[in-house]
Amino acid sequence: MKKNIFCAFLLFGQSFLLFGQQKVTFKTGILAPLKATSQHLFLAGDFNGWNPGNKDWEMVADGHGAYTLVKDIQKGLYHFKVTRGDWKTVECPKDGKSTDNRTVRIANDTTIVVDIANWQDYFVATSQAHTASAQVHIISEKFEIPQLGRERRVWIYLPADYQSTQKKFPVIYMHDGQNLFDTSTSGYGEWGVDEILDKLPGQKEYIVVGIDHGGEYRITEYDPYDSKYGKGRGDDYIEFMVKTLKPYIDKNYRTKTDAANTTVAGSSMGGLISMYAALKYPKVFGSAGVFSPAFWIAPDIYKYAEQQKLTSKSRFYFVCGDAESDTMVADMQKMAAIIRSKISNENNSPVVIIKGASHNEKQWNGDFPAFYEWLIN
Repeated sequence: MKKNIFCAFLLFGQSFLLFGQQKVTFKTGILAPLKATSQHLFLAGDFNGWNPGNKDWEMVADGHGAYTLVKDIQKGLYHFKVTRGDWKTVECPKDGKSTDNRTVRIANDTTIVVDIANWQDYFVATSQAHTASAQVHIISEKFEIPQLGRERRVWIYLPADYQSTQKKFPVIYMHDGQNLFDTSTSGYGEWGVDEILDKLPGQKEYIVVGIDHGGEYRITEYDPYDSKYGKGRGDDYIEFMVKTLKPYIDKNYRTKTDAANTTVAGSSMGGLISMYAALKYPKVFGSAGVFSPAFWIAPDIYKYAEQQKLTSKSRFYFVCGDAESDTMVADMQKMAAIIRSKISNENNSPVVIIKGASHNEKQWNGDFPAFYEWLIN
């Protein structure tokens, strides 16, 4: 009898999941000419961790000049773009400038037609103007990550008076280095961290270290848990930051090395791994900037947060937009509630919800000044 009940419950659960999904057909409409005869088009969005070359989200040529993809998707709000396999080949307007994410709300079976005006890599010759300020330098194009067996470009922003003084500076470690300082290295806009800090004379000054993401490895490197995207390498990545990168920075630059002066920050998957880093190493990272965190991909992090002991001075800044997804705000508030149960001073765990803000660098550029103001006070 118990077995029958279980089977019935299982069938009901499966039926409920299927009922909650909608059949969505993505189809290209106007399509910019493709220079190669054989091309692969992919959807990259918050439904697949923004992986620009995910085979499960590849559009198929229909033999008549168009590409289609049919997927069963849960109801909700989604953001996405079309690529040809990586962010260098992302779609763009006719003038080659970066474009905002596409936004779609799935409520029923539907067909979504995407018109693609051009491709970013077609504008390499005219879009390579560097926007990084004079305070930004590249430490290494191939900084070794022994914990991952890989290499990565690492950037550093030094305050304007770094060369003219002998004082030491606090440090912010940030992920997705391609998108922090320079439009020419970002496939979809930059945070403009350097321009923001350049305009704040007299403020408490920070060194900012940016670590490039690993392209196809981004999701797994920024996830401490296994998922459908692969084996989580988040622990290895954080070990690199704590045991390899930070010691190098502290040795070669004038830094304040204690946790009170060391911050980790990032957005989306970078927000997830920043949260994890501050939970795992509260005596290394005293503060965390958690921007639009992708907690949806790693639900085990809530239990981990409940189990971890924080220091009395641990600080977390939570921020997201209310137009990112149907669960972003609730997911972030759930984590903030766990943190607030451990930290008595709510000023050390503010929760900021930006009305109408979406999931992109433009939003995080707008969020960064308030985060920085909180950080220095």
